[in-house]
Amino acid sequence: MSDRHQVVCPSCAAVTRLPAAKPAEKAKCGVCHEPLFSGHPANANGAMFEKQIARSSVPVVVDVWAPWCGPCRMMAPAFEKAAQELEPEIRFLKLNSDEEQAAAGRLGIRGIPTLLLYRDGKEVARQSGAMSAGQITAWVRQHMRVGA
Repeated sequence: MSDRHQVVCPSCAAVTRLPAAKPAEKAKCGVCHEPLFSGHPANANGAMFEKQIARSSVPVVVDVWAPWCGPCRMMAPAFEKAAQELEPEIRFLKLNSDEEQAAAGRLGIRGIPTLLLYRDGKEVARQSGAMSAGQITAWVRQHMRVGA
């Protein structure tokens, strides 16, 4: 394993290299100086989503949702709670399928909410339907073996 991690800033999309020994939860972006991890899901447009997947060495969980979707709105607090528990080992993003229809189409999203899990630029798991915070963290841990 590398002694450095690449992390994409959720605020400005700059790529920051962090020593593996440095606590990531306190790390700040080298460009905009915003925290790299906040314990909250970051809203992502299509370009930010693509950069997070392609350039970050941190696995990424994406919630594809829409504001009119009742189950999506019901799951939002659970996704937030899972982010609080699993960041900085996992990056949490929210992708609005209404605003990012091209990205949702490329991803083959057929229903929302849909969670996607990426590692090393590749999709490793997908789950459709609303889940509780415990179900989200268990699903991520099952596929990533994080903190289990």
